[in-house]
Amino acid sequence: MLRICPSFHLNIICLQLCYNEEHNNLWLVEQLVQKLTQETCDETCNGTQVDFQVVKENLIDESAASEMADLFKTLGDPTRVKIIHALSQSELCVHDLTQVLDMGQSAISHQLRFLRNLRIVKRRKVGKTVFYSLDDDHVEQIFVQTLQHLKHD
Repeated sequence: MLRICPSFHLNIICLQLCYNEEHNNLWLVEQLVQKLTQETCDETCNGTQVDFQVVKENLIDESAASEMADLFKTLGDPTRVKIIHALSQSELCVHDLTQVLDMGQSAISHQLRFLRNLRIVKRRKVGKTVFYSLDDDHVEQIFVQTLQHLKHD
């Protein structure tokens, strides 16, 4: 069990170790990790010199924040990331994507439908064949910049 000792001005954390008979070892409860890694300002922090009201007034609105979160959730799936990466290199049909990703056609089609609904990919039909590509340059820029960020030291 975790408890904060109010009698110490340095806010020393007092711990009670719990005995786990099943594993026959001592373990700390999850709250300990959360408390120790919690980010807070120092007690002497008076904030920055920035006019936070200006920041607040320029803050992204709820609708845009929700749309952006949906985009990042979409990018949170490894299969969709691979599809986007493949399409950033070339326009491909579903069959091509099944070969590149070693996946079934229904799984690829499902992901492409999801990506198309969020305007990340677009399709072009030639006869009975449907070709997919990234919807616009913005999608490619987001993807490329994310990759560059991950490779940045």
